[in-house]
Amino acid sequence: MKLYDGGRAPNPRRVRIFFAEKGVPLPELVPVDMASKEHKTADFTKLNPAQRLPVLELDDGTALAETIAICRYVEALHPQPSLFGSDAKQGAMIEMWNRRIELGLFSSVSAVFRHSHPAMAELEDQVPEWAEANREQLDDHLWLLELQLAGNEFVCGPALTVADITAGIAIDFMKPAKLPLPEDFVQIRRWHAALSARPSWKA
Repeated sequence: MKLYDGGRAPNPRRVRIFFAEKGVPLPELVPVDMASKEHKTADFTKLNPAQRLPVLELDDGTALAETIAICRYVEALHPQPSLFGSDAKQGAMIEMWNRRIELGLFSSVSAVFRHSHPAMAELEDQVPEWAEANREQLDDHLWLLELQLAGNEFVCGPALTVADITAGIAIDFMKPAKLPLPEDFVQIRRWHAALSARPSWKA
């Protein structure tokens, strides 16, 4: 297998952290320099027409794109420790929170970065108004996570799941997006400090 990787970009990091939390060695890494638009070349577009990273290329040539699809494939091959839930109820709860975070917090932070950061000007058709609209929604997304963490060590209970990886990367991504985390979010700060101390977070 080969993992086409985008370095410190958030979605490639999610996949590398997932591998690390599963205790599974990373496949062969193929660096793709997004700043040089390598993800927009003809060869890469054949691999993933969406021109996004990461992509996991299987030994038979199948190309798996989309972060969660890659993580689900790894989970199916290596069920333990389970990061998607070990029964129907747990699986549904994890799926619910991962979707809430992906479509809410993660999406908003990404939109602010993509549509306001100077480094993205050559890679995106930036819409400053869209960045501002997402900046205004950020506190609502953060409070949703804060309230959930008030009663749980991790997002979905006592153990880390894929929802924590998604949420943790979203919080990390706030820094390059120039979005400070207000002091009010004490549960997020407690939880994020614990995540950041895990060996997987250096992946």
